[in-house]
Amino acid sequence: MAGEAETPTSYIQHHLQNLVYSEDGGVRGSTATDGFWSINLDTILTSVTMGLIVTFLFWIATRKATAGVPGKWQAFVEILLEFVDRQARDTYHGSSKLVTPIAITLFFWILLMNMLKFIPADFFAVPLGWLGVNYWKPVPTADVNATLGLSISVFFLMLFFALRSKGLGGFTKEFLTAPFGKWMMPFNLILNIVEWVSKPISLAMRLFGNMFGGEIVFLLIWVLGGAGLLGLLGGTVFGLGWMIFHILVIPLQAFIFMMLSIVYLSLAEDAH
Repeated sequence: MAGEAETPTSYIQHHLQNLVYSEDGGVRGSTATDGFWSINLDTILTSVTMGLIVTFLFWIATRKATAGVPGKWQAFVEILLEFVDRQARDTYHGSSKLVTPIAITLFFWILLMNMLKFIPADFFAVPLGWLGVNYWKPVPTADVNATLGLSISVFFLMLFFALRSKGLGGFTKEFLTAPFGKWMMPFNLILNIVEWVSKPISLAMRLFGNMFGGEIVFLLIWVLGGAGLLGLLGGTVFGLGWMIFHILVIPLQAFIFMMLSIVYLSLAEDAH
């Protein structure tokens, strides 16, 4: 983009490109022709960083935890954890003790990744540009690879819960005979494959669609803010309104992903 006049379209397209380690060993902006083995470095580095931050924040709360009157941060973390634990217990009807840790991990990790949307893209792009990094998509959940990675993990957990509850024989029998009986085995097989595959896909696309769409609107607002004084005032008003709206959207999307994951884990154990 050096030497070219940047237009609103090119500005938005530039900020929607990932920093990719391509199959040929080069590091560049993402394109539609990226191969399967290309790696979105910004998504991986940012998501891992957010996971470490979540772990660190919880570690701070537990490091000075007291059985008596808790400190402010400990009390806040306990309220959040009790909220997630209550939702998990009310939704999941099995006996596994893994569900609450899974719910906590999903909710708080996705929440922190989503919250990066509150930071304007240029706050990342400009300093990184000084270091020679010209592409960086700051919100991992605006990358379908990240949301698919999360949902595929939930899919394998569903398989684990189903096999642990029913055994391989029981799971196979149910997969082939439910819901229409053994004489409709081909139709049962097709229906169950569609059901199992659609769950992780819908999980991933719902989160990705909301975060990616919101990212585009934010970028449009930043572009509007650069169009003179009137544009700056309009961008400020619209940006504030959209940010207030996302104060609800960002935790809601993390909550929906968490709750649907628990529902799917519970259904995986239920007999049809």
